[in-house]
Amino acid sequence: MLYNVLVANSRKVIIEMQRYLPNTLSLVATFYIIFLAMFFGISIIGDPATAEANIQFVIISNAFWFLAIMAMTSMGWEVTTEATRGTLEQLAMSPVGLPAILLMRMVANIATQLVIIAAMLVLVMWTAGQWLNFDLAMVPILLPTLISMIGIGYVVAGLSIIFKQIQALLQIIQFVFLGMTFVPLSVLPWLELAPFVKGVDLTRQVMTQGLGLGDLGALDWLSLIANAAVYFSLGLVFFRWCERVARRQGLLGQY
Repeated sequence: MLYNVLVANSRKVIIEMQRYLPNTLSLVATFYIIFLAMFFGISIIGDPATAEANIQFVIISNAFWFLAIMAMTSMGWEVTTEATRGTLEQLAMSPVGLPAILLMRMVANIATQLVIIAAMLVLVMWTAGQWLNFDLAMVPILLPTLISMIGIGYVVAGLSIIFKQIQALLQIIQFVFLGMTFVPLSVLPWLELAPFVKGVDLTRQVMTQGLGLGDLGALDWLSLIANAAVYFSLGLVFFRWCERVARRQGLLGQY
């Protein structure tokens, strides 16, 4: 049954991207324009001795910032959109359950965004003349990182069910994510406790320093897996609590 939900939501995501093509293109353009602004800033006023390393850092951090925004705020946008359309209560009455539907929709969204980000990475690397290392080591690092992001997405979705309009909060969250993706752990080691930051840091090392799976220690894996498990569990528990509150107060059918 979950497979059918995933297929249906994947079709929904693709159809909406095609139907609202200007919005899709604007997302891509925004990603590229932000990178260009950072790239030219580094090229013009940055230290030439460290320009190459800084540009590589910006390429990866910008990609993860874009991915974090999509993964952790789009679930809230989905809830708000469904509530606006008057279909949120119908989804909640599904035998699969609202959390599973939102999870499958996020998987479809993230898979689509990863394809777009990969294409944009090639474009920005060509623009900057900096070619990063792509290795299979990124896959087992990315998976727990994305699971951690989805956990935060559940928190945002839970708030959306109760409060409906949280656009201002989502805008603030975007800048929080900006700091989390751009600040390296070597500067603020305690950020390892924050969601997804450890995964971003390790992926950055894979792409810039050629780090392989054999170079990761047991503590690295423990940090990644524990971070994913904790934030996903907390996010899901919080969402279910918000859903129960919304049901008791009759908020699922109202906007």
